[in-house]
Amino acid sequence: MKTLVTGGGGFLGRAIVEQLLLRGDDVTVFARGNYPALEAQGAALIRGDLQDAAAVSQACAGVDAVFHVAANAHYWGSWESFYGPNVTGTQNVIAACRRHAIPKLIFTSTPSVVANGQNRSGVDESTPYPERYQSYYAHTKMLAEKLVLNANCPELLTVALRPHVIFGPRDTQIIPRLVARARAGKLFRVGDGRNKLDVTYIDDAARAHLQAADALRPGSAAAGSAYFISQDEPVNLWDFVNDLLVRLDIPPVERAIPLGAARAVGGVLEFIYRTFRLSGEPRLTRFLADELALDHYYNISRAKRDLGYRPQLTIEQAVQKTVAYFRNQRVGSGR
Repeated sequence: MKTLVTGGGGFLGRAIVEQLLLRGDDVTVFARGNYPALEAQGAALIRGDLQDAAAVSQACAGVDAVFHVAANAHYWGSWESFYGPNVTGTQNVIAACRRHAIPKLIFTSTPSVVANGQNRSGVDESTPYPERYQSYYAHTKMLAEKLVLNANCPELLTVALRPHVIFGPRDTQIIPRLVARARAGKLFRVGDGRNKLDVTYIDDAARAHLQAADALRPGSAAAGSAYFISQDEPVNLWDFVNDLLVRLDIPPVERAIPLGAARAVGGVLEFIYRTFRLSGEPRLTRFLADELALDHYYNISRAKRDLGYRPQLTIEQAVQKTVAYFRNQRVGSGR
């Protein structure tokens, strides 16, 4: 199968590319940067921007399936910085799929599309989108997910996956940020410390995308559907964080701030950053406070039934592999 992976040089995109190559697919990566390691493994590379409709169309020519992974996934930025890549970029991908009669589109979404400022404890895909969002990322990903699912038709079968808190070797976001903040003494527990969340090991998140592509057939339940993806083993967030830190020779988080206070601080910081157009990102936002203090774990029965998805590793096995990688990279005590 000839495939295109947008954002194929990123954390999740690279894992998808490697699994596609491993099973013998012909893979092209569409990304803004250069990725010689992927080219050395056999992938072709086309450089371009999702907001360039002509470039996206050219990249899509002649492929059988598009894995649309690329997005602005930061938690802070302007509306335009999220809307362009996440919504306009997705519109361009859908248009290119239609133009070139590509039969399958697999979209990487996020559970944040249903984030509503409340606990999400074991909810499933029937959970509606909220009326308001505290995060431009979540809002624009919802708009993109709706575009993808509404585009489903006999000529273009579409599916959206919502993997939650992806971690593992080569992570460049979650674990490095936790480590940096913890080492600087800037990491605080938010809330009472009892909240649970889902996590997803990188290889399982990638495997779910391949299974979703294989499940896309005319009349299949997967066509036009969204799926939560995780290790199916909710963890206590702060126990999970502290366990990772201790294994990386970093003292655990001991200081805490109530959720109400964290939301207030986040709101003030958002106002300051937007009013004075400060560069960088605030240490805390209202959305981030909720993510650090509330339950957000999901029922993945639908993915098991329709996609045949089963996580291949337990949490402990996934953590061991992750810690081994970062210790080898000397992330942690700096030894």
